[in-house]
This record gives sequence, C-alpha cells and structure tokens, in this order.
Amino acid sequence: MRSKSSVFLILIAAILLQGCGIAALIKKADKRYEIGEYFAAGNLYKRAYSGLTAKEKNQRGRIAFRMGECYRLTNQGRAEQAYQNAIRYNYTDSIVYLRYAQVLQQNGKYADALRNYQLYQTKDSSNEVAKNGIIACNNVVEWKNVASRYVVKRSTEFNLRRSSSFSPAFTSSASDMIVFTSNRPFNKKTIQKSSAITGLPNNDLFMSRKNVVGKWEVPEVLEGDINTVNDEGVCSFSADGKIMYYTRSAYVEDGVRGTDILMTNRAGGSWSTPQKIKVFKDSTISVAHPAMSPDGTTLYFVSDSKKGLGGKDIWRGTLVNGECKFVENLGPDINTSGDEMFPTVRADGTLYFASNGHAGFGGLDLFKATPKKEGGWIVENMGAPINSSGDDFGITFAGNEQKGYFSSNRSETKGNDAIWSFELPELAYSIEGKVTDEKGNVIPDANIRMISNTGVNARVQSKKDGTYRLKLDKNMDCVMLASSRGYLNQKNEVSTQGLTDSKTFTVNFKLSAISKPIQIDNIFYEFGKWELTPASESGLQVLVKLLNDNPNITIEITANTDFIGNNESNKILSQKRAKSVVDYLISKGIAKDRLTSVGNGEEKPVVVDASLAQKYKFIHEDDVLDEAYITKLTPDQQEIANQINRRTEFRVLKTTYKLY
Repeated sequence: MRSKSSVFLILIAAILLQGCGIAALIKKADKRYEIGEYFAAGNLYKRAYSGLTAKEKNQRGRIAFRMGECYRLTNQGRAEQAYQNAIRYNYTDSIVYLRYAQVLQQNGKYADALRNYQLYQTKDSSNEVAKNGIIACNNVVEWKNVASRYVVKRSTEFNLRRSSSFSPAFTSSASDMIVFTSNRPFNKKTIQKSSAITGLPNNDLFMSRKNVVGKWEVPEVLEGDINTVNDEGVCSFSADGKIMYYTRSAYVEDGVRGTDILMTNRAGGSWSTPQKIKVFKDSTISVAHPAMSPDGTTLYFVSDSKKGLGGKDIWRGTLVNGECKFVENLGPDINTSGDEMFPTVRADGTLYFASNGHAGFGGLDLFKATPKKEGGWIVENMGAPINSSGDDFGITFAGNEQKGYFSSNRSETKGNDAIWSFELPELAYSIEGKVTDEKGNVIPDANIRMISNTGVNARVQSKKDGTYRLKLDKNMDCVMLASSRGYLNQKNEVSTQGLTDSKTFTVNFKLSAISKPIQIDNIFYEFGKWELTPASESGLQVLVKLLNDNPNITIEITANTDFIGNNESNKILSQKRAKSVVDYLISKGIAKDRLTSVGNGEEKPVVVDASLAQKYKFIHEDDVLDEAYITKLTPDQQEIANQINRRTEFRVLKTTYKLY
C-alpha cells in the first residue's frame, strides 16, 4: 500500500510540475507576443498548446488564437489551421472569425472567407475590414477576369534563393540605381542571427546599378554606416538622390522594440552618419516606411499611433531641419481599421500604398490614390496582375514611366518576399491587310493613302503578295483610299478613339477592274419577278459605296437570266431587274445620269474563268455556259450552272463624269 501511495504522489507531482511548466511557457510566450516577437512567441505557444489537454478548452482556444496571430503576422501558412482550432475550442472573442476570414482570403479560399466575414458581421456590423472583405470575395472572380494591361515578372536581377527581398526604391528619376531591403547575408562567410520577430535574419539595405549596356549589376550591400545589427529597410530618396530616408527597428533585449525613421546625406561617394528624424513628441511611438514628396518638403510615413484609425495608418508632415512638423493622418479615404503601409509618392502627387483594409484580392494589395481638388483622395485598387491573393506592396516607378518594381510573396515559401518588375506597355495601334481584285488575285504596288483628323497624311504601296501595313496613333480617325491603275478606288475608315487596349486592325481592299464587267454579289429577286428581296441590301450597299468612292464614273447595270423559259420573256424580266437596281441606287442619292440599265436575258452566258473553274470542278476555264453545254450536265450540275448564269453585273462606261 505504501508503494502504491508513493507512485500516486509522484504522478500528482509530475502533473503539477507539468502544469506549472505549461503556465510558465504561456507566460513567457505572452511576454514575447506583447513586445512583438511573433516568431518566438508562436513557437512557445505551439509547445504550450501541445501540452494542454482537450478538456482545457478555454486555454486551448486562447493559445490557438495567439498562434494564429503569430503565424499571420509572420506570413506562415499555419495560421489558417490555428484559427480553425481556436474556433473549434470556442474562443470567446469574435475577432477570430475576422482573422480566419482574412487568411482564408489570402489563401484564395474566397467562399469560405465570405462565410466567416459574414459570421463576424453578426457581432460587429460596422467593421470596415469585414465589409470590404465581403465586397472582395463577392467580386474577386470578376476582378481577375478584367485584369489590367500591366505585365509583371519575377525579377531575375535582385532576388536570391532562400532569402527575402522587398521594397525597392529608385534613387533618382534617372532610374539607373536602385536600393532595396533584403535579409541575404553580406557574403558567404556571414552567419546571421534570426529575428525573434519574423524568424528570418534581420534586414539590410542593398543596392544595384545599371552598367553601360543598361543591365543591372549584382547587388551589393549599401556602403557607409547604414547597416547595423538592427533591422534596416524601406527607404526613400530625395528627387536628386542625395538624401535617403529609411527605417530602422532597434533591438532591445527583453523590451519593447521601437521603429524609427533615419536620414542620411550622400557626400562624394559615401553616406553620412544617419540621424533620427523626430516625428511625434512621444518618442515611443513607432514610425516607419518613409516616402519623401518630390519637392522635398512633405514626409509620408506609417505609424500605429493610437490617434490613428486603427491598425497601421499612413501619415504625413512637413520636414523642417530634421524634424517632422504639422503631422496629420491622411484620413478615412486612405486609412482603415486594417493596415495601410509602404507609401510611394510620384511627381504629380499621386500616392501609392499597400492595404489589407480596403477591398482587395487578399493580404496586402497595392492601391493608387489621386488627390482631389476639394480635398481627400480617389482610391483605386491596381488590380490583377499587380495584385494577387498574397501580399503585394512596396512599389517604385522609373521616373515618369509606367514601369518599375514592386514586392510580393506570391508563390514564395517560408514567409519570404520577392521583387517583381511591372510595365504598362504603350498602346500600339496598326492597320494591315491585302489588296486584291474581285476574284481574289493580289494587286502588287497598289497605293494605300491614309489621312487622319490628327494631321497624318501617309502613303504606302502594297507588297508583291498584296499586303500592306501602317502605324496608327491613339484617338485617331482615319480615312483610307486604295487605288491602282486599271481599277476603281475603294475607301475605308478606321478609328482608335476610346480604345483602352492595343489593337491591329485588318482592312482588306477588293478593287474592281475598270475594263470588264464585275458581278455584284448578293443581289436577289423574288422568284420569277424583278422586286429586290431584303437579302439584297448588303450587296446593294457595296455598290452604293463603290459609286461614292469613285464619284467620276458612270456605270451600266446589266441583269442576266438562265435559258429556262423563252428569250423574249427573259429579256423583259432581266431589263426590269436591272432597272430595280438602278432605282435603288437613285433612292440612295446616286445621280440618275450616272446610271444605265440593260437586260441581257439569256443571251450572254458566263465564260468560265480560273476562279470559277477552281470552285466548281465539273467546269473548266473558258467553257461557255450556254444551253448546249448545260444540258449535257447532270441535273445537280445544271442547277449550279444556271445559278451562275443568273447574275447582276456592272461595268464602267466613263471615268470622267463631271471632270470637265
């Protein structure tokens, strides 16, 4: 009995000791969490969670939520499972549904994210992040289908395997030097200590220059006293590139970490000793992500000051002698209860920033904010492919061009970021086609002339294969005229007005010969009558256009029938049919004295040319489709031959109408 009692006491002691150990572990994790050491805290919470029993639901729920927060803030994929566990153990704070929805959205699980945003809204219907999350999840499929014209590529110049690189910044409008943040080692011998905040090595600033042939050189660590054992990164430059502003997060042993903005001047070939910029009176308030306005007076930055709108906000102030004065929050157009970070300001005052509070694809999205004359901002999501379901942030533009670089963790592992290039190709318009005769034979050396409302007067000749190509400009209305000796002219019109995408127009010209009759396609009459059918409209409009394109010609319209019936009746019918065409042309504004009508009846059967012989294998070039020839064909072939003979043609009589 004494032995059994001893074992029991030992077990009780072990359980108590384990409980004390877990309690101490949680306390240590909480402390790390409060000072922002999320990676270290996450590992401690994980150990504590595995030591808790299923009966300790409340504690498990709280620890699981804290794990989720740590994983989310360090871009680790385990956040989704952690929040799921917190919900399973009935974590009491409804914020878990908002955070769970955010990581689901970032993982591209939009339907699940939508349900959890809606669950959170039942507890807090006014939350802006949840509202925008619902908008995004309901529209993200459509947004992806209407991607912008930006072309994005993962940079091959600045990224290094198994390291993180982000927030590139051109040093000047010349765009021939770039500085970016990276946790890569200085050299192969360097052993870097991982940060308790991210689990990754601390960041430093690196730079790269373009060489004489315009290629980026291998990145090097930024010279001078810029990089330290602390975490450096996210920089901005004055317009002339002589002043750099950057972020430094100082390491404080077991204390609250502070993030400051520093300024350094470039004199000669090196940077001066960095000086801290005073922003808030309370020096414990963190400030980061500086962005200097092009005129060098206004400093934009990020802070989680409690006077903001929630999360991290973008602020600005006037820089005077190393101190930021007249500090103001950019307001609710820009800032939400989520995080707004990584500002960039262009020469025209346009602000670019990243946010997870505005409606977006997931994680941080890049936004463009245009200042309004009356105050405030017009904010637009930059859309796909700039934005993805991951974090997209830290954009920089090459001078005034619509190209540059930005940061993204899409397709990256272990919480790493990478630098991507982007470019908005200039809109390019052109027109190309082929010039042929009415039978499809190419017409080389035809003249194509183009006159536009913008003053362009261009001329080009068709090549040996009949093709041509001309370049167009945006917002251009063009009239084109194709001409060739022995052929009638043809006009066409093209416009690039209002186009938002590049386009190549295809405009073919089919020129009619002056010296021979030309069949008018798609002219149809009522059976056995001379009334034109509605199906003839397209063919008749072609003829109207031809006459308008060639205002100095007169033509003869001839109608022909097959041999069925007596010739006298066929001549009368064909004469009335030809007159019907003439009457139509007159009704469309063609002068009566330019038109003549003739009915041939069956007297002028078709003489087969090469194109007809190629189309119908039972007839041969130069065959005459008269009654004697057709009656020797099969019934089906006879019907085709008769149909060929039933035609309406025109031929040019004069080319000098009203010229003299």
